[in-house]
Amino acid sequence: QVQLVESGGGLVQPGGSLRLSCAASGFSFSSYAMSWYRQAPGQERYLVAAITKAGGTTNYADSVKGRFTISRDNAKNTMYLQMNSLKPEDTAVYYCNAQSGRKTYWGQGTQVTVSS
Repeated sequence: QVQLVESGGGLVQPGGSLRLSCAASGFSFSSYAMSWYRQAPGQERYLVAAITKAGGTTNYADSVKGRFTISRDNAKNTMYLQMNSLKPEDTAVYYCNAQSGRKTYWGQGTQVTVSS
């Protein structure tokens, strides 16, 4: 059974940091490109950051460049998103995604709220 389980979300003040984790099981994690998406209320879900299968290449949305860092540990079947200098506009549900060819899997999401 394929599972992607996000954790690490919560309430944080502007300027603060959070580290999200995505634990994968039920598929060959190292064979999948991984990504983080986010969706704010009333908005479309969009790509925040992506990382290739071996972790050698990463890409970021312009809105998070220089503040967020995506990484993965294939030995632990886990992906991370380190989020620094958080802003209120980063408030959203964050989802992890695994993709290989036509196969794509989603987690259930973790809420991140940035507010004073």
